[in-house]
Amino acid sequence: MATNGPKVGVAFNTYEPFIYRPEKVSEDSVARVAEVVCETLVKAGVDASIIPLQRSMFTFLRRLKELNVEVVVNLCEGFFGNPQWEANVAAVMEMLHIPFTGNSSRTLALCQDKHQAKAILSSFNLPVAASQLITSAEEMVDLKFPVIVKPNSEDASIGVHPESVVYDHDSLAARVEKIVRTYNQPAIVEEYIDGREFNVAVLEDGEPGALPVSEIDFSKMPEGYPHICSYEAKWYPDHILYKSTPPICPARISKELSRSLQELAVSAFKAMGCRDYARVDFRMNKAGEVFILEVNPNPDISLDAGYARALNAAGIDYADFWKLLIENARKRKEGNGKANGKS
Repeated sequence: MATNGPKVGVAFNTYEPFIYRPEKVSEDSVARVAEVVCETLVKAGVDASIIPLQRSMFTFLRRLKELNVEVVVNLCEGFFGNPQWEANVAAVMEMLHIPFTGNSSRTLALCQDKHQAKAILSSFNLPVAASQLITSAEEMVDLKFPVIVKPNSEDASIGVHPESVVYDHDSLAARVEKIVRTYNQPAIVEEYIDGREFNVAVLEDGEPGALPVSEIDFSKMPEGYPHICSYEAKWYPDHILYKSTPPICPARISKELSRSLQELAVSAFKAMGCRDYARVDFRMNKAGEVFILEVNPNPDISLDAGYARALNAAGIDYADFWKLLIENARKRKEGNGKANGKS
């Protein structure tokens, strides 16, 4: 098959089994996503190869050079078993002027720190739920119960389980202690918004634009479980919580609410300095007030995940999406070269 455009490397970080992580499925999945993305690009006539990032950054960079990679599709969600190094991988490519798809190292770092991200969103007058950053179970929390407790610097619902929603101080202290001990980081404690959950995919094609709104349907959730998209609900297809939280895209909501969510999503995308693509998650309380939960600058992009579902609802081909991002990265490279006085 004839190929066109730049040589592309599809990069992902490999799972490190010797490093203990209580949630493994989400980390394993990125390798499968990389395979699908590479196959999609090759079928679309792009000269693409998979390049795993394993235990040596030098080996990874040498492989990019050996294959004459011109643009990297960056699916790396960490390095050497550490998800907090996700931004560092992007930073290395930035320093070496290697163009890559997706968000910059700065945005990846800002969005991964939930407490800091909420402060930035709030400074732009965007609505966020009241929260506190807690480093130990002994700290006082000045929030109304119930609250939800999460690791401050994880994504993919890691550390979020049904027991993350707590209703009293003793349960809160126990949950905070577990988060701090298990993930070696502070916990973010947030007022639990009992209501509907939406997410909006944003795609930059010249200008950032919002794709159709998606909603998590909690109507079939078993009694006694909080209505949240927990790790079980996101990653275990045979789990009752996965089966009882189906996504609906486009969401069955009014045009006014859809437009409001999309406008907020684009505003959040810009506030966090995002580029190429991201997903913005929302909760809406029973009074109809909407709050931004987080901006995910590196959302799951597998074919059965929410972002791809939104692309399909918008009539955007999966291969065309990746070709757009590759072209965005190539243009950034050209722009940087001109800015530096290079041809």
